[in-house]
Amino acid sequence: MIQIRSLTKSFGALTAVDNLDLDVKQGEFFAFLGPNGAGKTTTIKMLAGLLRPTSGTAIVGGYDVQKEPEKAKAQLAYVPDFPFTYDKLTCIEFMHFVGDIFGIASADIEQRTEALFDRFHLHDYRHELTENLSHGIRQRLVISSALLHEPSVLVIDEPMVGLDPMHARIVKDEFKARARAGMTVFLSTHQLSVAEELADRIGIIHRGQLIALGTVEELRALSAEKGALENVFLSLVDAEEIARERA
Repeated sequence: MIQIRSLTKSFGALTAVDNLDLDVKQGEFFAFLGPNGAGKTTTIKMLAGLLRPTSGTAIVGGYDVQKEPEKAKAQLAYVPDFPFTYDKLTCIEFMHFVGDIFGIASADIEQRTEALFDRFHLHDYRHELTENLSHGIRQRLVISSALLHEPSVLVIDEPMVGLDPMHARIVKDEFKARARAGMTVFLSTHQLSVAEELADRIGIIHRGQLIALGTVEELRALSAEKGALENVFLSLVDAEEIARERA
């Protein structure tokens, strides 16, 4: 469902993403991990069509994001780490705005919105201006809007930021259920416990390069660490730094 081939993005002398190759299949819950500045968000923005690669390709649902952007983006929903809404729209108006962008019939927008607002506990805020929402409520609204057109691929950056434990649980359960139903979930997070709990596979990026890829157990074997994913992650990143210093 997602195919990344030799994807590279440079900003002057800085290579933020360096010749990245990655495949994520349909229905897979994939977690993308890395230290600050590793290239996670740059990769995601190229995948979502918000940044043009220096070289290489990103393909979503069989469509090249650069060559066929409308077809690729119709397959995809992107939720950034900071949720963006139009402040002077109410929650229900925002959902209709997003639905209209994707050409969804008004009756379908209403039906899907009702189901999503019920799932994410948003009915009490339906007529509230989005500028008045807390960060956590706004995050739930943006996630709801991302699911409105029933995408094949969900790309989401730090989804749990601002969510209380109850709604974080709801969001995690929803993402996992959607993946089991066939949606591909590409999640970037610093919360390693979330990745360990939910992901089918995990990729670790460091200094723009993919340094490890596999299930939690495969990463444990690779790092020779038997504990939590946090220990595995730190071990692999430290080993990469030592190898760079010796090179």
